[in-house]
Amino acid sequence: MNIHEFLTPPAEMAKRKGPHDRIVMSSRVRLARNIVGVAFPGTAKKPERVEALNSIQPAIQHLSKMADSFAASMEEFTALDKQILVERHLISREHAARGAGSGLVLNHDETLCVMINEEDHLRMQSLLPGLQIRQAWEEIDALDSELENQLEYAFSDELGYLTACPTNLGTGIRVSAMLHLPGLVLDEQINPIIQSVNKLGLAVRGLYGEGTEALGNVFQVSNQMTLGEAETTIVERLEKVVAQIIEHEENARARLTEKRPKRKMLLNHIGRAYGILANAHSISSKETMNLLSLMRLGLDLGFFPGAGAPLVDELFIVTQPGHLQKLHTEKLSTEERDFLRADMLREQLRNVKRPVTES
Repeated sequence: MNIHEFLTPPAEMAKRKGPHDRIVMSSRVRLARNIVGVAFPGTAKKPERVEALNSIQPAIQHLSKMADSFAASMEEFTALDKQILVERHLISREHAARGAGSGLVLNHDETLCVMINEEDHLRMQSLLPGLQIRQAWEEIDALDSELENQLEYAFSDELGYLTACPTNLGTGIRVSAMLHLPGLVLDEQINPIIQSVNKLGLAVRGLYGEGTEALGNVFQVSNQMTLGEAETTIVERLEKVVAQIIEHEENARARLTEKRPKRKMLLNHIGRAYGILANAHSISSKETMNLLSLMRLGLDLGFFPGAGAPLVDELFIVTQPGHLQKLHTEKLSTEERDFLRADMLREQLRNVKRPVTES
């Protein structure tokens, strides 16, 4: 079985529901772990990485939570396979650059994923739809505890879990939520919110994490401190901050619909987004993401009766470069992808009527 036969179809992925999923697209908890007596992947030679992979991967596959999982070495994936995995947030861009000696184990419903020999020997993550930070922590904590019975982790009584990067020392935990915040962006309140979140010791990043921009008004909020605090404390802090951001986003959306000047500005953005998406004959991935964000906001506010958020959520996935290329056997140029993306959008949106709003 190849990875494409294993992955959930985008249409099914788009239907997955979670608490507060109008705003919180997903919750993720990641743990970094290393094995005693084995060089970190960044300094290990190829034979050492291969040996580590051959001992770690079977141990993960035998875990109760990884029954019927998919496992492969990174050298078995094509560049397109890796791009699709990045677009689905199942592997990092750094892991996509790995080859022999690195690998992946993914559970059946894609909620648990383990990268082997990325920056650390193990990068384990739990990924759930909506606001489920605590549940994601419980899932990955259970997997980590079971795996620790089979593999000896590098651990210091003084420093905690030892990691390749000092910023991950201690608990080795990164907790994050992916938030769709078009209301705060349109209401010009996103920068004060980001500044407030940063002051609390949390980081705000773009769609694909560190060093990326917030395409489609999607922002990742995550912890920065991993040393000196318990995992549950970190989880609880992020939960509270995300709850406050949700409230700010809901308030921003309310302000945008209450008074005529702001409402007109909102309707203008949503109407133009729909018009371009439903009629364009060439459109880039970046423009598509940004316009789909506005259309999703319109759906959330009831401006597209009869249409559902899963349609837009599916388009978020299938219009990305890797997923679009997968639908076509021949290699596509950027210009050809822009043509085909526009064709797809026009077809998918042909039965969606223009936004219905009060003047």
